[in-house]
Amino acid sequence: MSAAEVELVEQVVDTARYPLSDPASVAWREAVHRARHDLREDGCSVLPDFIRPSRQEELRREGARIAPLAHYDVEVVNAYNIDTNTELPANHPARTTMTRGNAFVARDQIPPHSIIHRLYTSSLFKRFIAECVELPAVHELADPLAGLCLNVVRPGMDHPWHFDTNEFAVSMLTQEPEAGGIFEYCANIRSAISENFADVRAVLAGDGEQLIQRLALRPGDLQLFKGRFSLHRVTTVQGREQRHSAIFAYSERPGVIGSVARTKQIFGRVLPAHLAAEGRAVRGDRLLD
Repeated sequence: MSAAEVELVEQVVDTARYPLSDPASVAWREAVHRARHDLREDGCSVLPDFIRPSRQEELRREGARIAPLAHYDVEVVNAYNIDTNTELPANHPARTTMTRGNAFVARDQIPPHSIIHRLYTSSLFKRFIAECVELPAVHELADPLAGLCLNVVRPGMDHPWHFDTNEFAVSMLTQEPEAGGIFEYCANIRSAISENFADVRAVLAGDGEQLIQRLALRPGDLQLFKGRFSLHRVTTVQGREQRHSAIFAYSERPGVIGSVARTKQIFGRVLPAHLAAEGRAVRGDRLLD
């Protein structure tokens, strides 16, 4: 580890609760144990005030400064992010369409000196995340756009029900809205061997209230989430303030780059790296998305 990494952790992270540079400490073990337990039981873990309260306003300002750069596009989607014209049985949940109007700032637009960028590339942070998700190591995506991004949800918009491509997601709210913008999820509604279309269909139809859990996240909270198997969304943002959240994209293996279609859908553009990697993706399961 470099002296700069340790300094970043000491200055930005609440090291009394999350001592990233001291994995032998009681606090480290307690934080990792809690995250593992939550992920096993519920598919989601929130580490509150991971960022020191004294630095949370700086975190918010950095996100607000780059939010206007977000690629914004309103489109009709389904929970599986597949073509809405795909031929499917009449009762298939992917036939339920929703309007998505959130936006993303790509990694190449996020200043390297920002808190979220420095955390994303920190070996101390990556080691901690790997321990929490019970992997030998996690790797930054090789994707020059999707590795790290800022999600922007404007007032009146939401992020509709969907599944993630990655098995686990790491995110941090950087700015909360005045109202709304609640994270809702259906823990482990499907598995690597079962799509469980019946329950997914019920949630999308508004009949699965008993399957939904809700989180009111706060700026500086670190969220670990198994979004591959848990249907989730962000409810409509209300008031005047946007909802901003940083998404730290890691993978079990190095060299991961997003598909051309998905990249263009999210960021409105692709780079040579995406074109070169097209067709080489390896899937860990046979789920629809």
